[in-house]
Amino acid sequence: RQKIKTMITDPARVRRHDPGNPDVCPVYDFHKIFSPLPVIEQINQDCRKAAIGCIDCKKLVADRVVERLAPMWDVRAALTQQPGRLDDIVEDGRQRATAVSSQT
Repeated sequence: RQKIKTMITDPARVRRHDPGNPDVCPVYDFHKIFSPLPVIEQINQDCRKAAIGCIDCKKLVADRVVERLAPMWDVRAALTQQPGRLDDIVEDGRQRATAVSSQT
């Protein structure tokens, strides 16, 4: 959340009530990746009309990013608790790759 909070937005949008251009805003790019289509369209319209501020837009996308990445963070945390398990996964992959490469 903190990294998104400090992201640069539309450089031409100086004040909250200035209309923005989501096409040049990296936060909007995150919306295109993490938000559903209706939210993307709404952000596009609201930004251009200055109906939403950059801070509110960042909060919305931060929630989506956290929601999408949380399962991966949970898996990472579980693997961190079992360092031997990670070694087993790597070894299993090595063995399967060796078997495949020996057939060619």
